[in-house]
Amino acid sequence: MIPSSMELIEIGRIVRAHGLAGRMKVLSYLESPEVLQALSGLFVGRSVSEAVLFPLVAVARTGRDSFILQLGGIEDSDAVASLRGCSVWMPSEKMQKLPEGEYYWREIIGLQVLTEEDQILGRIESVFPTGGNDVYVCRGDGGEILLPAIGDVVRKIDTDRGVMVVRLLKGLC
Repeated sequence: MIPSSMELIEIGRIVRAHGLAGRMKVLSYLESPEVLQALSGLFVGRSVSEAVLFPLVAVARTGRDSFILQLGGIEDSDAVASLRGCSVWMPSEKMQKLPEGEYYWREIIGLQVLTEEDQILGRIESVFPTGGNDVYVCRGDGGEILLPAIGDVVRKIDTDRGVMVVRLLKGLC
């Protein structure tokens, strides 16, 4: 059971077994899995309400978008197979503090989007990486607008007020 005061952050999804000894390949939502090295356990489940805490035995980076995870109590590939498709979460208070001007996706999603002229465009619905920069998906009465997360477009983010101010470049709307 997850303590009611604990907020969990989804950090990946189990995609398959890695070998026969209970290791698993996880599609990573993290910039870097090194943050996991300091943790004693991770939560795994099909939803946050079903998530179960497992001791963290080992984690290794395999590429930019995945890592290999070994959890206590998961001893073989059959056990991993039963977890395939499950999400992996960690406590939000264990996330690293980001430098000024950088934000986690969870801080961006839900922000109200305004132009520099105070026109309401909608809210950030999702974020996706493109390699060079993230793209914010803004949905409002005028439909969907894809906003590249670059300084020429995103002029100000105020998470305290829940607002993102943007400058629309030609072709964005």
